[in-house]
Amino acid sequence: MTERKPAGVSFETWVDRQIREAEERGAFADLPGAGKPIPGLDRPYDAMWWVKAKMEREGLSALPPSLTLRKAAEDARHEVSRARSEAEVRRILAEVNVRIREALARPPQGPPLNLTPFDVEATVEEWRAERPVH
Repeated sequence: MTERKPAGVSFETWVDRQIREAEERGAFADLPGAGKPIPGLDRPYDAMWWVKAKMEREGLSALPPSLTLRKAAEDARHEVSRARSEAEVRRILAEVNVRIREALARPPQGPPLNLTPFDVEATVEEWRAERPVH
């Protein structure tokens, strides 16, 4: 659709022709999301929806780094409660502990971190105690 609208043709007629020709070429066939509901259509309108979606896609946060890490620690606790194996518990804790230790070595901007690395062995014991004995 790089051609210019011809003189003497109404804009609407010209656009309708462009759409019809694109449909005939199959330009609209098999588009991603075809036949699926529009995401977020049931939510109230938010003028910043595109900024929030972009930040989510890019893995960005508007929170200060210390609060982001606190949230990551909280999420790790939740993941541990749903873990299916001891190895998975240890992996989750090891990943978040690396981030916590880095933040303790070089404190991030924002509110105080107020975190210490997870005690992996104690957390694994708690995880085992929550599991039913077979």
